[in-house]
Amino acid sequence: MSTIATSRTVPPLGGFSPTFLRIELKRLLRNRRAVIFTLVMPSAFFLLFGTDSSYRTKDAGYGNVTAYVMVSMAVYGAMIATTSGGAMVATERAQGWTRQLRLTPLNPVAYVAVKVVVAMSMGAVAIATVFVVGHLVGAELSLGRLLLCGVLGWLCTLVFAALGLFVGYLLPSENVMQVLGPALALLSFAGGLFVPLNQMSDVFASIAAWTPAYGVGVLARAPFGDDGSIPLAVLNVLAWAAVFVGGAAWAMSRDTKRV
Repeated sequence: MSTIATSRTVPPLGGFSPTFLRIELKRLLRNRRAVIFTLVMPSAFFLLFGTDSSYRTKDAGYGNVTAYVMVSMAVYGAMIATTSGGAMVATERAQGWTRQLRLTPLNPVAYVAVKVVVAMSMGAVAIATVFVVGHLVGAELSLGRLLLCGVLGWLCTLVFAALGLFVGYLLPSENVMQVLGPALALLSFAGGLFVPLNQMSDVFASIAAWTPAYGVGVLARAPFGDDGSIPLAVLNVLAWAAVFVGGAAWAMSRDTKRV
């Protein structure tokens, strides 16, 4: 009896494809809770905290205070979006979907890349949504600086996509967002997104510089004017990115060995 050798053909780019990406985006958009927390809540917080009539006439660097709060809330929305997008792996692990995918030629790196692209896509939508709302209620910042704020905030929230992947591989699906939701709100308070750093005491301002939200917020608001903290913010983002990417790689490797 002859033996027929079979082999699996590795797809182009390890399986990263527009079709796979489209399916993942649709799955995320069907999650009503994720959509509400990503698109509705940050805009609601902005309307609550940033639309005082005095804010529209009070300067904040090259814009007004309303625009300053708008950028902070947009970053918060992007943080939620990218983290929840990465954390979707927790649900897929619980359903056995990741186990099934590992039986296919799909490269693990391509799988993670799709998750990151989906998370960052939702982050971009979250930022754009808050910016549109802000424009309608009196946020003032030149278009060029506004776009730069959005791009900087969006790129920096890659840190939180890595955080979502890290936690998603550590916690069961039923717990992941119950942990991450309050944690992100706390990190935003501590990092100066909800309360400007210049309004904090020296002790809390010093603590803020060690939180993951600090660097993202400072860099996203840098187009309003350099306050001298940009080098520290860059170091903050790079350090936390290294921590979360390393943690996600370790957790994914540990999970893969179980199959």
